[in-house]
Amino acid sequence: MSTVNSLTDWFASPQGQYLLLREQDFFDQTVSDIFGFNAVQLGLTEFEFLRASRMPLRAVAGNRAGLRACKSADGDKSANYAKVRLIMDELPFESGSLDMVVMPHVLEFNENPHQILREVERVLMPEGHVIIAGFNPRSLWGVRRAFGSKMGYPWRGNFISLPRIKDWLALLGFEVVSGRFACYAPPLLNAKLIQRMRFMEPAGDRWWAVCGGVYFLQAIKRVPGMRPIKPRWNEGLVGKLLPVAPKLGREVSQKSKTGTE
Repeated sequence: MSTVNSLTDWFASPQGQYLLLREQDFFDQTVSDIFGFNAVQLGLTEFEFLRASRMPLRAVAGNRAGLRACKSADGDKSANYAKVRLIMDELPFESGSLDMVVMPHVLEFNENPHQILREVERVLMPEGHVIIAGFNPRSLWGVRRAFGSKMGYPWRGNFISLPRIKDWLALLGFEVVSGRFACYAPPLLNAKLIQRMRFMEPAGDRWWAVCGGVYFLQAIKRVPGMRPIKPRWNEGLVGKLLPVAPKLGREVSQKSKTGTE
């Protein structure tokens, strides 16, 4: 039975370190290619999942009483982040004000995951990005949660299946543009055993890609825009109408010339 009191504490365990390194790698690769001005990381505020982002204004936000300094997987700390204390299902951001929202394991540890996604959709501007990391119930990690103790982290969370997340995103007008699975090895407690299971990562990507212990999704908020409808003019008729003014002008000039003669 796990004795850790938070998901952040669990990330310090061999299991957590195994997952954290892969999550940090995914977020680094993904956020570096997204451009804009305002980016927010919801949850796990102690970790720096926006460190590779090029956006000038970045913030970490959570509902914990004290927001400690961010730190990346290698332990580096950063002071270039605003820290916001909030309630996840009532985000204190203006509608359409953010370019990117990063959500590492937010949905499975909150009572109203769909409402949180609604709030994310509200605060994102059109074409804004949301990046989600979640535990996959259809994996060895999901089997461990289903048949083992649900005490402690991360097993006390409500693992949400990938198809369900995609349905929620589609209902809110998001388009999923990329995704990935990771952590194919079983959730072992011993660091040496985890090290020996490293061969399962490339094998999992090739042979059982949808069974990774964690999934990642990148989606874009799509807003239908107005497209002006132009009339289809009769080119033959337009061609006859356009010369009218010049013709009248020439007739007037010809009459004036005749009168002067």
